[in-house]
Amino acid sequence: MAEFQGRRSDRFQELESFSQKDLAGQLLKEVHALEQAGIEQETLCQADLALIHPVFRESARNLLHYLAVRQHDIRDLQRELAFLGLSSFGLLEMHVQSSLSAVSRRLQDMRGEADGTSRPVPMTPQTGLALLQEHTRDLLGAMQGNRDVRVMVTLPSEAVTDRGLIPALVEAGMEIARINCAHDDVTAWRNLIEQVRQASLAQGRECRVQIDLAGPKSRTGTISTLGQVLKVKPKRNFRGEVIEPARLFLRYAANGQDLQNASAEKGMALTMSARDFALIEPGTTAAFTDARGRSIEAKVLEKSAEGVWLGFSHTAYIEERTKLRFVSAPERTATIIGVPGVEETIRLKVGDTLILTRADIPGHAARLDDQGQVVAPAQLHCTLSVAFEEARPNQSAWLDDGRIGALILANDGERITLSITHAAPEGSRIKAEKGINFPDTDFHTPALTEKDHADLTALAPYIDIVALSFVRQPEDVRLLQERLHALAVPDLGIVLKIENRQAFEQLPRLLLTGMRSPKLGIMIARGDLAVELGFERLSEVQEEILWLCEAAHVPVIWATQILESMAKSGSPTRSEVTDAAMSIRAECAMLNKGPHIIEALRFLNAVLGRMEGHYSKRMTLRRKLMIASLGS
Repeated sequence: MAEFQGRRSDRFQELESFSQKDLAGQLLKEVHALEQAGIEQETLCQADLALIHPVFRESARNLLHYLAVRQHDIRDLQRELAFLGLSSFGLLEMHVQSSLSAVSRRLQDMRGEADGTSRPVPMTPQTGLALLQEHTRDLLGAMQGNRDVRVMVTLPSEAVTDRGLIPALVEAGMEIARINCAHDDVTAWRNLIEQVRQASLAQGRECRVQIDLAGPKSRTGTISTLGQVLKVKPKRNFRGEVIEPARLFLRYAANGQDLQNASAEKGMALTMSARDFALIEPGTTAAFTDARGRSIEAKVLEKSAEGVWLGFSHTAYIEERTKLRFVSAPERTATIIGVPGVEETIRLKVGDTLILTRADIPGHAARLDDQGQVVAPAQLHCTLSVAFEEARPNQSAWLDDGRIGALILANDGERITLSITHAAPEGSRIKAEKGINFPDTDFHTPALTEKDHADLTALAPYIDIVALSFVRQPEDVRLLQERLHALAVPDLGIVLKIENRQAFEQLPRLLLTGMRSPKLGIMIARGDLAVELGFERLSEVQEEILWLCEAAHVPVIWATQILESMAKSGSPTRSEVTDAAMSIRAECAMLNKGPHIIEALRFLNAVLGRMEGHYSKRMTLRRKLMIASLGS
């Protein structure tokens, strides 16, 4: 655009030397050029528009006009329009043509060149807002209470057995229940969905269900264990008196079940005969000898068909296959299985070497000789197989949400050798199931795995929304849409999780592809994005995603670490409160699981309710936006 060439940031200081009419003429040319750029962009994308679902077609047109504007730096134009007392395009996202047209008419009036031609009225501010609200309602459900922002909560695994948790969450304001398919299994997920439906019906509140497909996970594998021991510890006051017993749930596993299937993820279990289990009653004492050889007693606090809750007034170390004796007449015996393993500690310091293995073998710490010299570096399994095909030397890698940074030294297809470049001064501990990011590597692997296909097939009839994890390119979205059509649920809501550099850079194309479905949302996975793009860029990246989604009238889910400390400890930090308040910029805020999730949910509801009485958008300066290009 020739009209924008040679503009200088200091021109604003020279405005007084221009006549108002001449300045209006110059600015009118630039506004017309922006209008024409939008028309050209729309013309070039007619094939894309033809595939857009009817409910999103006008929104897609608005997005294309917005992208055309954001391919140019119009900050000087904004300042000069403000100098003339006109709109500076600080709020044009939802109604681009309407904003440009209104300013164009005002500039023509200032030049005495009123346009007498009749133009079709483009999307108005009211229309744009109505479309965003409609699309939000279609995906996330009707507004409840005194706030526009919906609240999503990740359901913890223990909600399967703690039958009071989900009803309490619904009562406290949960409007979307999120199930992470990277954990547990189909049986547990269906149990959670059924509980959500029952709680919603009983309370007369709508609560939708979203599943997050696991996708091609890039995580650390298992770590060698030192043994299987669980420590339980009651809560004591300053005098050492027990004020709250330690609680432990043991699911019931009938004798004869394959004990090899017991796992920490499924939860610890109590195996005994069905006849003996039926005779256990609340209040019964369970006695055993713990790992230290000490005699321990626990009380049966509650019992259900799923299992029993034991209460402990003394600290106990419970080993795998501990024998319990239920002190009753006659005495009953049982065996505890599925005790979680105690992982070997792997602590990494700057300069250390770490080997990532393609083979799924347990990781271990560095092996040292008698003189303390490393004879074998630490190693961990990396679950992302494609990393061993596409990662290259001198690219970076980050582990555990960016807590540990590394540089790739070598990759032979089976082992990736890393040199640790970033860690805490005393070293950073790495555990199993922690994320591994390769921000410099362009991966070419489908977002939908075989596991995702199986999980979606099992759950599609029972859910409202499916979230696509590790999306990187439009083809990932098309494959999901094809799968939903094959499962006869083409209208199921879709959420695209923006959690890597490729997805961020492809966002315009991802939006246009996603808008072929009738219900679409975007999740800003802020934790992974911070690692992939750099923590210093996170605020900027969040804004850019919000702008593009607002232009597309697509609801945004603000995710990762909202009130995380409060959910875990019961008390928020000051910075978390500010961050929670900023989630009002989105259409939905997501809370993660934690022991104090009910308190965190109520607190977030209160914050959002107050903020909606004060919040208003501010003018934004429109420099050139690098992701606005639709080039492949």
